[in-house]
Amino acid sequence: MKRKFTKMHGAGNDYIYFDCRTEQLSDPAHAAIVLSDRHTGIGGDGIVMICASDTADAKMRMFNADGSEGKMCGNAIRCVGKYLYDNKIVEKTDLTIETMSGIKRLKLYEKAGQVERVRVDMGAASFAPEDLPVLLEGEVIDRKVHVAGGEHSITCVSMGNPHCVVFEDPDAVDVEELGRKFETDRLFPERVNTEFVKKTGENALRMRVWERGSGETMACGTGACAAAAAACACGLCTAGQDITVELLGGILVINVGEHVFMTGEAVTVFTGEVEI
Repeated sequence: MKRKFTKMHGAGNDYIYFDCRTEQLSDPAHAAIVLSDRHTGIGGDGIVMICASDTADAKMRMFNADGSEGKMCGNAIRCVGKYLYDNKIVEKTDLTIETMSGIKRLKLYEKAGQVERVRVDMGAASFAPEDLPVLLEGEVIDRKVHVAGGEHSITCVSMGNPHCVVFEDPDAVDVEELGRKFETDRLFPERVNTEFVKKTGENALRMRVWERGSGETMACGTGACAAAAAACACGLCTAGQDITVELLGGILVINVGEHVFMTGEAVTVFTGEVEI
């Protein structure tokens, strides 16, 4: 069958979006694998299903390029908000989106009827090891451990999905080789997203990210939140102030308090129709 889709990205983190409010995809995991291929498919970091919700304005389900379902994606949820508003499905600039990590609140910033930026309440960052999970005792903050075949100082943060933040120059490490090792290390029984981060100024970070199930991506919203929360916990940045996170695909602005707020762009690339 043929289905209409919208290709969108947030800071270069690109997904293929399907409006599933009335009709679901029968096998979204398989669709993600096939359609995400950048040579033989549409190309993307995965697919996102925009579904009806009984508890929020809409529900988001996202599947990584390897077919695994993710609990949350910060860049994708901004694009969901843009899709709903730009297509006049929701005609307000404050809305809620249901995810596997709970209901997230969005603030849309529009110009001439089109959303340009979105601010998301990402909830609280958790350093509890059971929330990732990570097989270490107590909070893991700037702790040197044997992981990924070597000794690294790591900070483990859950943003509704698991993150391991490593304050090492992202341009000085082999992100693909090391990221793959972190993702599958025995310390992380459900695998992990890994951020390689360098402080570049006052409340400014540069980051590259290896996402479980997708590999290195241009950006990761939850990863940027995790990196900012880790930087505050390690005394590198100041909580309650805007922290600029530079990624390969663009800039995200993170503010860490009792909840973590993320602000970034949401962009429609093109629309089309594909045989599934």
